[in-house]
Amino acid sequence: MESSEEEDDFPTHEWITPQSKINSIYQSNAEKGIRKLCCELLDLKDAVENLCGNMHTKYQAFLRLPVCISGYFSCLRSLTEYVYQVTLISEEVGEMEHELIELQKHVSAQGILVQDLMTGVCRELEEWNQDNSESLQAEEDSQGNEHQDLLVNEVDYHKMTFLENVDVLLAEHRVDEALDALEAEERNSPELNGSGDASSTYKSAFIKRKVMLEDQLIEIAEQPSLGVKELKSALCGLLKLGKGSSAHQLLLKAYGSRLNKSVEGFLPSCSIYPETFSVTLSKLVFSTILLTAKESGLLFGDNPVYTNKIVRWAECELESFVKLVKEHSPPSEMVSALRAVSICVQASLSHCSLLESKDLKLSKLLMVLLHPYVEEVLELNFRRARRMVLDITENDKTFSLSPRFVSPLSSVAVSSSDSELLDSGMKFMYIVNDIVEQLTPAAIDQYGGNILNRISQLFDKYVDALMKSLPSPSEDDNLIEHKEVLTFRAETDAQQLALLGTAFTVADELLPMAVSKIWTGKSEGKDPGSGSSENIVSTSSSSIDFKEWRRHLQHSLDKLRDHFCLQYVLNFIYAREDRIRLDARIYVKMQGEDLWETYPLPSLPFQSLFSKFQQLATVAGDVLLGKEKIQKILLSRLTETVVMWLSDEQEFWDVFKDETHPLQPLGLQQLILDMHFIVEIAVFGGYPSRHVHQIASAIIARAIKAFSDRGIDPQSSELPPDEWFVNTAKTALNKLILGTSSASEVSDIDEHIIIHDEILSDSDDTASCPSSIASSSDSFASANMGESESPTFLSDSES
Repeated sequence: MESSEEEDDFPTHEWITPQSKINSIYQSNAEKGIRKLCCELLDLKDAVENLCGNMHTKYQAFLRLPVCISGYFSCLRSLTEYVYQVTLISEEVGEMEHELIELQKHVSAQGILVQDLMTGVCRELEEWNQDNSESLQAEEDSQGNEHQDLLVNEVDYHKMTFLENVDVLLAEHRVDEALDALEAEERNSPELNGSGDASSTYKSAFIKRKVMLEDQLIEIAEQPSLGVKELKSALCGLLKLGKGSSAHQLLLKAYGSRLNKSVEGFLPSCSIYPETFSVTLSKLVFSTILLTAKESGLLFGDNPVYTNKIVRWAECELESFVKLVKEHSPPSEMVSALRAVSICVQASLSHCSLLESKDLKLSKLLMVLLHPYVEEVLELNFRRARRMVLDITENDKTFSLSPRFVSPLSSVAVSSSDSELLDSGMKFMYIVNDIVEQLTPAAIDQYGGNILNRISQLFDKYVDALMKSLPSPSEDDNLIEHKEVLTFRAETDAQQLALLGTAFTVADELLPMAVSKIWTGKSEGKDPGSGSSENIVSTSSSSIDFKEWRRHLQHSLDKLRDHFCLQYVLNFIYAREDRIRLDARIYVKMQGEDLWETYPLPSLPFQSLFSKFQQLATVAGDVLLGKEKIQKILLSRLTETVVMWLSDEQEFWDVFKDETHPLQPLGLQQLILDMHFIVEIAVFGGYPSRHVHQIASAIIARAIKAFSDRGIDPQSSELPPDEWFVNTAKTALNKLILGTSSASEVSDIDEHIIIHDEILSDSDDTASCPSSIASSSDSFASANMGESESPTFLSDSES
């Protein structure tokens, strides 16, 4: 914008002289001459550029000249060879002409001699027979003429009689007799079987009768009420007349017309059986295709031309069949539509296997035609399922589940007031089980992988709904919207643990149980002894690794677990009423060095954190009864989340860089002891401690560097060795466990929490905590794989 303003103001400067003024002052003859010279120079430049362009063009033509000359010489050599060969042939022709002339002269001489001899002999014979020849010749001529007239009259009469007889047969529609008569006449008459004149009048009349017979046979075959026997007779007649193509087309048309009549009569009853009508419809279509193929083989043999016509006709009938199924099925978003399309796939593929014996492989085409409709039904059904899953607070009491699904869920319900959790899990399993129950073995074989993927995506939505039910210390707009939508929130520890237990139970026990039908069905479909079913090609989307599917579920559980751990730790760190725990200022200006050396204990927030973990472990033992491995992994992840938050929270470390806050060596010692204390909590609980120890060591190293940058040398401050911190942390942990510490220290912990000057806002660092946690090495439980047996719900990297 500034540049444009300067350009607008540019003409207003006083030291700029307008061009018009320059022209009026310096206009002279010399300037005119210079301008004229410039114009000539520009013309010269254009001429030079044109010359260069012409030179370039001519140079390219010059470069092509050798190629042209080479081609010319090649043609010249070929022409020379051709002329040489023509010369040799001309010489041979001349020699042959000379020999022919000599031979012609010799033949002429011999002919003259023979002619003279014949003339003399004939003269003698004529003289000898002259008297009796005239009377004898007259008698013989009269007898020959009479015999020839008799034969001609007899043949014409036979032809005329035959044609009249055929006309009568055609007029009376006695096509079989007319066909036999025409065949016999064509077989016996030399004039018709190719030895006679092709342009004779009789042959033209004969062909005309054949055309009339063909028209009558076609008219008979096109009658809609014609029986099978009469149809075959008419088609055989056309075959005898050499009209095989027309006969085959009439065969397809006749069976297609019969199929349409059968379908039209059946369609009104589709509404009575909306789920199973496709079985009868597919039976009508495929049985007609099979019958047509059989009749075609009997009448026309295994001619590939006719076989291809059968395949093309069957493809058109399949397209009409799929269209009818889609038009008369229930609405695509209903479960009954999924059942109907599954039954359709099952019945159609069964019929396709029967057609394999007739070399009609239609299964692949059928799946291509059905694929868009099946995808539409699956998409709308799972879209409806997602709407139901996301609204977990709308508890529909009409659904019912098998006890094998209800019993595992009931074990994690803590009280009757938490029935929403039980209902949400039952509702999710009811939705999944309802979808799976609609599938047939053939539908599973074709679309099982697709359905498993959609079920895993549905579980992702279920986990998202559960995550929204967990409280969070952040009050951003999104969470406010969630609070307005959700009427149920897991506020207490028991409710939150029950929520996690429900999700883990669904993913680890119930979902594999529900989809076992899909997995078992796909495994059986791969059995080599399954007969013709192995010829039916499954779609590419049906292939899926069951272990990979379980890993996807575990990933969603990890996301839910990490979200719970993060909000649990943040709820502990950020207290209400402008109070904050784990503030770095507790390590600044620490007093009471003598007391600390006598009774070294972790800072009050970490003591409170340990007490919080103990309470949570007690509640978890009651809520997650019998799921000790889940409890251990959950508590280990909580411990890991604490140290990860300390490592990533930049505002915590900015306090040590603030020059207005003097640092004391005692603060560094307290921070190091707190880190060793959190490691000992993990060790005491039997949790994997390797990752916690690594992060704690990194925090200690970072703290030592921060204090060193402020002028506090760890060496000069006589920092105790690591063994002292480890032993002190263990001793403090034992004191807190056994209750040997003062009651006031334990009971009044929250009252002695240091109050921050102002509550920390939801900064970017705080918002980035979930992503930092998610990017850590798989899960906290991965460090303990050498210590305990891997649970079934662990991810691939953990197992």
